[in-house]
Amino acid sequence: MTETLLSNEAAIRLGFFFGVLVLMAAWEAATPRRERTQTRALRWTSNLGIVVVNTLLVRLLFPVLPVALALIADDRGWGLFNIVDAPTWLTVVVSVVLLDLLIYGQHVFVHFVPVLWRLHRMHHADLDIDVTTGARFHPLEIIFSILIKMAAVAVLGAPAAAVLIFEVALNATSMFNHANVKLPAGLDRVLRWVVVTPDMHRVHHSVIKTETDSNFGFNLPWWDRIFGTYNDQPQAGHDGMTIGLPIFRDPGWLRLHRMMAQPFADEPDPAGGD
Repeated sequence: MTETLLSNEAAIRLGFFFGVLVLMAAWEAATPRRERTQTRALRWTSNLGIVVVNTLLVRLLFPVLPVALALIADDRGWGLFNIVDAPTWLTVVVSVVLLDLLIYGQHVFVHFVPVLWRLHRMHHADLDIDVTTGARFHPLEIIFSILIKMAAVAVLGAPAAAVLIFEVALNATSMFNHANVKLPAGLDRVLRWVVVTPDMHRVHHSVIKTETDSNFGFNLPWWDRIFGTYNDQPQAGHDGMTIGLPIFRDPGWLRLHRMMAQPFADEPDPAGGD
């Protein structure tokens, strides 16, 4: 089982990534929620290009990734769930939920710590939001996120199956809730009690700061309600809201090489000084 999980991890993750990407892209083409302001050619080349960069960088820098670390922790008895005697199904469920809570906390953290916001704001600088935005993260933020997840896996002693389920679900739901798709209002209202929906997460990509700093969940929607960061609807409505950040309104920032440089760009002075 252990060898099978490790040997098939890349295929499982790649299969889900491309499967969800194609499905959501087709859904966007059939029933788009908003009109695009930029061409797909410009945005998708850069957004998918950063995925390639991140994948290569992670493989180069990390000989051990979270799933492999979970297997090592299990073999050596590291972490809470390798000490506490509990049913496997329970440790899997609790591990997935706790890892999701961790990602929610990390997301809040990167919004309010200035140096980390510089890394994360590349994700928010997209001038449209669609399935590819869900995979658009700066390489330095990806490295930071992997280190946080690996520390959590080691402390929890999370089962490898739970880590793989979490990673696949996080990737899939991120593409789903960033997708430019239209759901019936009634269905959206029900779904957002069990999963973050596109309308719920789109508020988070508003140019208005109070909306940007809300709806931090990627997968499970409960944390925003529990911790008071839930925002039901954007002020201007989903058709009228502006996507992105005030600092990166020039479409030139959508090009891959300029996306990579965004953490080093200075915020404008609110007082208008030099």
